[in-house]
Formats: sequence, C-alpha cells, structure tokens
Amino acid sequence: MKIAVLTDSTAYLSEEQYQDEDLYMIPLSVILDNESYREEVDITSQEYFERIRDLKKLPTTTQPATGEIVTLFETLAKDYDAVISIHLSSKISGTYQNVMTAATMVEGIEVFPYDSGISCSAQGYFALEALRLSKAGKKPGEIIAQFEQLQKTLKAYFVVDDLQHLVRGGRLSNGAAIIGSMLKIKPILHFDDKEIVVFEKIRSLKKALKRIEALLNEDVAKGYPIVATIIHANVEEDALKWKKHLEKAFPKIRFELSYFGPVIGTHLGEGSLGMAWIQDTFPKEDQN
Repeated sequence: MKIAVLTDSTAYLSEEQYQDEDLYMIPLSVILDNESYREEVDITSQEYFERIRDLKKLPTTTQPATGEIVTLFETLAKDYDAVISIHLSSKISGTYQNVMTAATMVEGIEVFPYDSGISCSAQGYFALEALRLSKAGKKPGEIIAQFEQLQKTLKAYFVVDDLQHLVRGGRLSNGAAIIGSMLKIKPILHFDDKEIVVFEKIRSLKKALKRIEALLNEDVAKGYPIVATIIHANVEEDALKWKKHLEKAFPKIRFELSYFGPVIGTHLGEGSLGMAWIQDTFPKEDQN
C-alpha cells in the first residue's frame, strides 16, 4: 500500500522536511486588511509579525475550503492508495472537520483523518512519525494506533509576551490583562482537551521558562528518549539562546527549533516562546 502523509501549514515543518516526496501540506490563511494570505505560501512568519504591529484590529484566520481539500485528495489518488491527514486541534480550527467532509467526497483513495488535538511542531511530530512508519511498511490503522501511544508522551507549553493579544483574541479579560501587565505576569499556556488555556501564571519570563524546564525534567526522569522543539514567534535569537542552555542542561535530549507562524501567532502574539516534546522514535542513524 502506497501512503501519502498530509498535514496543514500550522505544523510549521521545515523546507528540508517537506522535501520528502510523500509529505504534503495544505495551507490555512490569515486575513490582513481584507486580503487573504496563505501562510507558508504567500506570507512568511517574519513578514506577518512586522505587518500586524500597528494594526488595531486582530487579523482573522481561515481554514482551507472543503473543495480545495477534495481537489488535493483527487490528485493524490492518482499515485497513492491512502492518505493519512493530520491537522491542528478541531477546537481551534474547522480544518479537521473539512477534511472529514472531503474524505466522503472522493473515490479511489482511502482517507484517514487525524485530529492531533494540538498544533505547531507538536502536530508536526505526528506527520514525521507517519512518514517513518509508512516507509517501514506499516498500514494506516497501525500508524494511527501508534499516534495514540505517542499522545501519552506529548507535552507543549507556551509563554505569551503580550497579554493584549489574548484579550483581542477573546481569551482573557482586559482587566485581567492590565493587572497581569502591572505584575509582569507571563502566563504559561498549554492545550487542554484540544483548547488553548492558561496552565500557570508566572512572575517573569525567566521563571516561566524555568518552570517549563522543570516540567520537561519530570518526563526525562521517566527514562524514555525525548525529542524537544523550541518554538518562537519572531524572536529567533531568544529561542537559540534558550536552546543552547537546554542542550547543556539536558544532553540526552535531541533539541530542534521551530516557530509560530501567522495563524497560531494571531492567537499568541509576537515574542511568544514555547517548547513541545514527545517520545523520540527515530533511530539514532536517522538523526545524524
């Protein structure tokens, strides 16, 4: 069985990773000044954050239309028997629902939609794992079953720099944001039941990052290999500095670097930092 792996742009995988001939991406879009831009196609993360700094109204985001997904599936059907379609949380986007609908409208290919329940590089982990397992001869059902096992080891935490972004996105009251800003509170966010919610409120960015490191250390103590990704919203220098510190503190972990693109950046805002980690299933020879 020949299997294609599809994810959406919010996985924010690298250009190198997208070089795999069996990996495909469908973009979500952001609406800026009444113009639609497909992230990872029409606008980069850096361009996006530069453009929104002076906007009074928060940009909106849109998922790919069902018809667009159907067209892609029909194209894949020419070369593949099945597609595993991995997407951001169904509680923050309608992308997964549109994929479910599109799956009923195509013939000649089996579609296996998967709601990752999360986003960003944490979502990307599942796409890369699907590629690894499909190349090893695993069937779609076996791959989805492995996803459920990996979910048990998946963690992701984000520190928001600007509380007003949460206010503008309807996730925090203005009064709470004013108080939080006065107290220099840096909320740590995470996904709970597929939604972005506040995990803890920490006084200062330094302490917030230390708290995330402590959470990582709890999983390190469980003894399985871990791959972790530092994720940033247009603050690559800060992310690289944190990555260097983490590599020294956790020498057995494989650390990678990624970013919050326009769609997720709309919710979190420029300056946000985060880390996601999961059990590392890739053979050591594939990491060199």
